[in-house]
Amino acid sequence: MGLGQNSAVRVEWIAAVSLAAGAAAVGYLAYKKFLCKDKCCKAMVNPHIQKDNPKVVHAFDMEDLGDKAVYCRCWRSKKFPLCDGSHTKHNEETGDNVGPLIIKRKEA
Repeated sequence: MGLGQNSAVRVEWIAAVSLAAGAAAVGYLAYKKFLCKDKCCKAMVNPHIQKDNPKVVHAFDMEDLGDKAVYCRCWRSKKFPLCDGSHTKHNEETGDNVGPLIIKRKEA
């Protein structure tokens, strides 16, 4: 193999590696743009409740609860923080098994 042929092989090799790297970069960016975004949004726990707050917190005094209180844990309730049964539809759509938090007084 002569010196001229050796440099021609190197040029072809560099061109092939550059093409493969470019194709990999385009593929990765397309994946992040179109596929990964859907997964990120579906994994988000809180889709719409108080999104302007850095953290959603609700506090209740035990005396104010009455005999029983049912709280949402799926973040889909229209009456949040109280449960309205929205977890049933959420579980059917996602295969999740989330349910409400039920707090009740002990019977004396």
